[in-house]
Amino acid sequence: MAIVDAKDLNKSFDEVDALSSIDLEVKKGEILGILGPNGAGKSTLVKVLTGQEEPDTGEAEVDGIDPMKNPVRARSGIGVLPEREDPPSFLTGNEYLEYVSDIRDTDIDVQHWTDRMNLNGKMEKLTKDLSKGERQKLMMIQSFFHDPDLVFIDEPLVNLDPVIQERSKDLFREVRDRGGSMILSTHVISLAEEICDRVIFLRDGEIREEVEDTENLRERFLDD
Repeated sequence: MAIVDAKDLNKSFDEVDALSSIDLEVKKGEILGILGPNGAGKSTLVKVLTGQEEPDTGEAEVDGIDPMKNPVRARSGIGVLPEREDPPSFLTGNEYLEYVSDIRDTDIDVQHWTDRMNLNGKMEKLTKDLSKGERQKLMMIQSFFHDPDLVFIDEPLVNLDPVIQERSKDLFREVRDRGGSMILSTHVISLAEEICDRVIFLRDGEIREEVEDTENLRERFLDD
């Protein structure tokens, strides 16, 4: 059964086609990778599917909800880790996680997550005083703490140290193991090989290829 179903999505910016005739289905319990060079349309596709951008034409359902017509409702049951987005600078780490927990009306075990993401001793600082990696850890936590059925993540390992990168990969696998789904947008082929069940390759806003055997992506795409 599909948790994401998109048909004929098109989106242009200043006459540049960011998305062109995108048909996409993601099954429950699947991690789908979106690969492609910078400017391929990866982030735009994530924004459209999460109701942050409205397509010019086409339709989509995310867990049975139209993200264009009901963006708040569509995002209420999912997790979203945007590329290059920081928590509010005027809040501490603790305040930010409490704020997100209140919005989602879901309890959060802050100590569990600060231990897991190695943020002990950092949570009383204003987020503007944290490193880029520490802010990325907070954004990772807000995407996963409520056990969403579907998570969209855009370049998730940027600025993270090797230990937290490995812990994050374990977190991604846990989502799949409990029957959840993920859409992972990245240009890091090794991450897609290691984590994803299936990969689509975007270029110039079009799906150029779909690959179900993700073990040899380097050989397939690095010389493309």
